[in-house]
Amino acid sequence: MATRSSRKSPAINVAVIGYDPLRLVGLRALLETDAEFAIHNVATEALGQPFPGELVLMGSHGLTSVFDAIATLRTLRPQLRIILSCTYLSDEAALRAISAGVKGCVDEAAPAEEYKQALRIVHAGSMWVQRRVLAKFVERATMSPARFGGQSRLSDRELQVLELLVAGHTNREIAGELGIEERTVKSHVSKLMKKAGVDNRIALSVYAVTNAVFTRV
Repeated sequence: MATRSSRKSPAINVAVIGYDPLRLVGLRALLETDAEFAIHNVATEALGQPFPGELVLMGSHGLTSVFDAIATLRTLRPQLRIILSCTYLSDEAALRAISAGVKGCVDEAAPAEEYKQALRIVHAGSMWVQRRVLAKFVERATMSPARFGGQSRLSDRELQVLELLVAGHTNREIAGELGIEERTVKSHVSKLMKKAGVDNRIALSVYAVTNAVFTRV
């Protein structure tokens, strides 16, 4: 049995905001079963105070407005990675949360493994959002997409590639769907990242969503 002194330091510190005491106990039981996660409760009135780590799990308990709390945290510490956890979060609310800077959305009733996976993914710098949420923007796609990165409108092919990328498809899947070479897809993705001023696919998807590239105009 490991002694306290020999136990590994937690790999992921999670600041928990807006959880009622009973749910917080349950969350600790879910996540602190090994040394991977450490839970740090942050009072809603202490959002401006320092707390461990850059990962936040936010509920709605005791918050007048979740989105105001998100805005406060993003202003004070832009580097924070926030995961929103609510009993029921509509797709539209999830999209609004992403636009506000949230990096993930998890249902409060999700199983422990989903919580853990979401925390790991967001901690690593990616997003944890159900594909249907991102795909909702794709469903609203029109022939007149918004300007992209302050540059000219996207070509039809660029828009097709971007739609499929946002929906979570790989380069190979996009190539198969559009009937083009995989290297051509890579070229389009590279050009899209350059136009958006980002350096990876996740950031490109987030840019497309938060800038409403597929919103009706």
